[in-house]
Amino acid sequence: MTEFDDQGRPRPPDAGDEASTLMGFLDFQRATFAWKCDGVDAAGLAATVGASTMTLGGMRKHLALVEDGWFNQCLADRPSAMGWADVDWDADPDWEWHSAAADSPDELARWWSEAVARSRDCVTRALLDGDLGQLAQRRGPDGEAPSLRWIFCHMIEEYARHNGHADLLREFVDGATGE
Repeated sequence: MTEFDDQGRPRPPDAGDEASTLMGFLDFQRATFAWKCDGVDAAGLAATVGASTMTLGGMRKHLALVEDGWFNQCLADRPSAMGWADVDWDADPDWEWHSAAADSPDELARWWSEAVARSRDCVTRALLDGDLGQLAQRRGPDGEAPSLRWIFCHMIEEYARHNGHADLLREFVDGATGE
């Protein structure tokens, strides 16, 4: 049975197997990010702090793209489900960050939650066919394919790093703090 903290985040298992522990920590980081974005309006999602152009909305869109890229595209070798095939990434490699200001809070939340759901499905399917050592279906430009274990660790790192940013942005937006 999953235990939840005061913010509704699932606690990772204290003595789970490797896959359950990694998924537990990733889900905790995802829930922390959701908590930092919950209830923030369009102006708050577009707010910046200091010289940084980073926003909660841009971060939400970026993390949807990262979820889709690592789990859906790289691990499962599926086409992007995000519908961003027409984006000129060469002209603007940070398009998701810049374009988020034009998106509604509901769109940003939906894209992110749908990307997370697809990622969970990809992981469930992958673990039915193998273990954490299995290699992703797509290879990178260097010809190498990361293992599912590597993808998990990378995604935990990605969320942990951005959760620090989200914490600062949320405090600036409305004074909300915590972890």
